[in-house]
Amino acid sequence: MNPKNYGLEFHHFGMAVRNTDPTIKVLRGLGYRCDDEVYDPLQEVNLIWCEHDSMPAVELVSPTGSPGPVDKILEHSSESVYHMCFAAQSIEDSIAAMKHDGVRVIPMVAAKPAVLFENRPVGFYQLKGLGLIEIVELA
Repeated sequence: MNPKNYGLEFHHFGMAVRNTDPTIKVLRGLGYRCDDEVYDPLQEVNLIWCEHDSMPAVELVSPTGSPGPVDKILEHSSESVYHMCFAAQSIEDSIAAMKHDGVRVIPMVAAKPAVLFENRPVGFYQLKGLGLIEIVELA
């Protein structure tokens, strides 16, 4: 693991949206390609993956109609970029490297399989000085 980057590589931005249609319209206008919506029962959200040839990927996260993790984020705005995601070979090793370096890491959602990422584990962590991050494990 490279100690300079904690074994993390930028993966995407996560954007909470109440209504995906206007966001997809803008992203497509910017040249993004957006997949069909999928429901993730473990995360309790609807997801749309959007990619671009030269810009960062964007994950659209929308509520399902029942209480879920993006409800608070969407209380005051109909859309908001709220997390950065990084890929890691080992979530545990990356967290340990950050803590060893003195980074305050607060687990928010324990790692669990994510439908959008071929059931690879993803976890959410609040980092002092950076905010909310998601880590998707590639191994």
